[in-house]
Amino acid sequence: MSSPRDAVFPTGRQALYERNRYSPAIRSNGFLFVSGQVGSRPDGSPEPELAQQVQLAFENLNAVLAAAGCAFSDVIDVTVYIVDPEQNFERVWPVVMAHWGEAPHPTLTGVGVTWLYGFQFEIKVIAKLPEAAAA
Repeated sequence: MSSPRDAVFPTGRQALYERNRYSPAIRSNGFLFVSGQVGSRPDGSPEPELAQQVQLAFENLNAVLAAAGCAFSDVIDVTVYIVDPEQNFERVWPVVMAHWGEAPHPTLTGVGVTWLYGFQFEIKVIAKLPEAAAA
């Protein structure tokens, strides 16, 4: 018999996750697995301007991390998805780097995609839970 999932929800967005039927993050074996975060407004609609959409994606990500007692400095693995990276990379990457912190940096996989449900950027991470939260 498997144990129930230990889901983490940031304040104020639970209805959005319940409507879309997924958990923003799951704690498991000392790690936090965070679902892809996009630059969505509180109602779930995309922020239209690309740099602001990336900024909002990090704000949404940081809210999920904080709800689990983590920060971006606890992130060990990152996957980013960018629609049309040849066109958008130079506008996206400075915003990403503003949140990246000091070395050593997390691992990174970048994926160019053609569609993200109306968004142009998504970030998915795995973080190491602080020792107190992992116990």
